[in-house]
Amino acid sequence: MGRYGLIGRKLGHSFSPAIHAMIGDYEYKLYPLEPEELEGFVRSGGLDGFNVTIPYKQAVMPHCDELTEQARSIGSVNTMVRTENGWLGDNTDYAGFVRLLGDSAERLAGKKAIVLGSGGASRTVCAVLKDKGIEAVVISRQGEDNYDNLDRHADARLIVNSTPVGMYPDNGRAAVDLSLFPDCELVLDLIYNPARTALILQAESLGIECRSGMLMLAAQAVAAAERFFDTRYDSGLADSIAAKIAAEKQNIVLIGMPGCGKTTVARELSKRTDRPIYDTDDMIVEKAGMSIPEIFKSRGEAGFRALETEILRKISAESGLILATGGGVVTVPENRPLIRQNSVCVFLE
Repeated sequence: MGRYGLIGRKLGHSFSPAIHAMIGDYEYKLYPLEPEELEGFVRSGGLDGFNVTIPYKQAVMPHCDELTEQARSIGSVNTMVRTENGWLGDNTDYAGFVRLLGDSAERLAGKKAIVLGSGGASRTVCAVLKDKGIEAVVISRQGEDNYDNLDRHADARLIVNSTPVGMYPDNGRAAVDLSLFPDCELVLDLIYNPARTALILQAESLGIECRSGMLMLAAQAVAAAERFFDTRYDSGLADSIAAKIAAEKQNIVLIGMPGCGKTTVARELSKRTDRPIYDTDDMIVEKAGMSIPEIFKSRGEAGFRALETEILRKISAESGLILATGGGVVTVPENRPLIRQNSVCVFLE
C-alpha cells in the first residue's frame, strides 16, 4: 500500500495517524521537521505521499514538480503524491473546510466573515468563502486589517480562526474576544486539539453556533487518501471518523461531593476502557509533599485551590484519560473551562 505520513514542525498533538488507520490499512507516520530539513526530506524519496501542516503549506510549493489547479490558485499545498512525473502538490484542506462550513454557507452568502491569520490555512478558507459568495476579511498581526482595528469589522457574521492560537499545548488562549462582534452567527475554529478551544468555549457561553476543526481534519484526510490511492470513499466516512476520534480522545472527568464514588467509578471505567486514571487530590499531595489536611493548615483553602487549578490546567489539556477530581473543584470558576475544554464531564450524585 506504500508509505505515507505527515510533515510539520511540531506534531506531538496530531491525530492524523489514528484517522488514517480508520481509512485504510497503510503506513502513516509523523515526520517532524525543522525548516532546514524540509528540502532534503522532500527530495529523499522515502515516501509515496504525505500531508503538510504548519508551517510548511506554502514553503513546500517550490519542491513540487506539478501543482493541481486548486493548489496553484489557493497558493497552499497540504497533500503531496509521488507520480511518474515527480511530486504532485494538491490542496485537500479545501474539501475539509467545505465540510466544516456545511449548510451554513447558504445563509451566510453575501455577508461578512473575518478570517484570523494569513498563512496557508487562511488562504484555503478564503478560497472556499469566495466560492460560496461570502465576503472574507483577513486579520493579521500587520497590515490594513489587524488586531488593533477589529472594531471596523464588528458587523462580521462569521469568524474563522486559522491560527494556532489556543492549540495544544498552549490551551486557554483566544485570538479575539467574541464580545466585539455582536452580529456574529457562527464561529469556526480549525483547531481540533483541544476539542473546545477558549474561542469555542466563549462562543458557547454567548450562545453563538460554533464548530471545532475535527470534521475538517477528517474530511481532508479522506480527500488526501483518495488522492493517494486514486479511489473514492463513502461520503459519510469523514463524519464517522470525526465522531469516533472525538469520543476516543476526549477525557472523562468525574465530579461530585466527597464520598460519592469518583475513585471507585474511575477504576471500573479504566478496566472497561483501558484509559489511564489520574486523581487531582493525589497529584496535589505529590506536588506539595504533604497531605491535604496539612496543605489546608499551612496554606489555607486558597493555597489548596491554587494548587488544584495548577494541576487541573496541566492534566486537563491531555487526551484520552479518566480524571477523578476533588469535591470542591467546580467551586472555582476558573476550573470549569479547564474541565470542559477537552472532556466529557460526569456528575456523580
